Amino acid sequence: MTPSRNTSALTSPNEWQPRSDAKTLTVGISSTALFDLSVSNAIYQKEGLEAYRRYQISQEDTSLEPGGGFYLVEKLLNINKIWNEPRVEILLLSRNSADTGLRVFNSIKAHELDITRAAFCGGDSPYRYIRAFNCDLFLSTNADDVRQALAQNIAAATLLGRTRPTKESAEGLLKIAFDGDSVLFSDEAERVYQQRGLEAFSESELDQANESLAGGPFKAFLAALHRLQQEFPEGQSPIRTALVTARGAPAHERVIRTLRDWDIRLDESLFLGGMDKTEFLRAFEADIFFDDQATHCDRAAEHIPTGHVPHGITNVDQSAKKE
Repeated sequence: MTPSRNTSALTSPNEWQPRSDAKTLTVGISSTALFDLSVSNAIYQKEGLEAYRRYQISQEDTSLEPGGGFYLVEKLLNINKIWNEPRVEILLLSRNSADTGLRVFNSIKAHELDITRAAFCGGDSPYRYIRAFNCDLFLSTNADDVRQALAQNIAAATLLGRTRPTKESAEGLLKIAFDGDSVLFSDEAERVYQQRGLEAFSESELDQANESLAGGPFKAFLAALHRLQQEFPEGQSPIRTALVTARGAPAHERVIRTLRDWDIRLDESLFLGGMDKTEFLRAFEADIFFDDQATHCDRAAEHIPTGHVPHGITNVDQSAKKE
């Protein structure tokens, strides 16, 4: 609940490797991403921390409404109903204190979400506990916390807007869509495009078609999803993934060969050649979409839950323009 710290590192090491130990897919989520805390946060912004604390305590028995990440969490937890032991764990990582966070835990219970672990950080950022919890993914509405997580080589995204599917959709497939460059892959190709233009980008990708791209911040999370999918018989996985990229031919080949080299399968791959992604994401019925470019995210967030990944050259350039 305190003002965010300014963080600097938007780019990260060249390679992001999947965890090789646990079978459990672990997702950390902030309280403001899980529930709609807009009313209480408005009180904090207008009247201060003590007024916020009094309000949260007075409303402890009033359940919070779902936030932007609620139905994604619900679908993830539904996967556990298939096995005798959990394959997915959701962790609550919050800037609240335990005192003000009691309403959040009461809401978790009221909504029958199987979440038992949490870190309440009393106004500080919870990012330092993300690695300790072995998180594969961190979702928050606080961009600074997300950048801190990315700097630790953890897949992380800022949830935008309050677009939510209907509750009934929680019973269906979990559908996750990813952008390619600067998300699944490093920003090496995006740098060529930004600095030298489309023609140079196409020539570079054609020349390097047999050279795998380095992994981006979401490579490890995709690998974890892929391992989970492989535990199901073919055609019976409750998870479906898609690559939705502005790339088109001839830049498609390097992507396909990279994923083959990683031994990671995506269920669907859309090479749009610069077309707007929004209608394709709606057709895929994505439960969440991850992209590094704010303009793509803003358009998509009007229709589906969207996570902005503040990584790579596009975000470095935008940060420089704001300074």
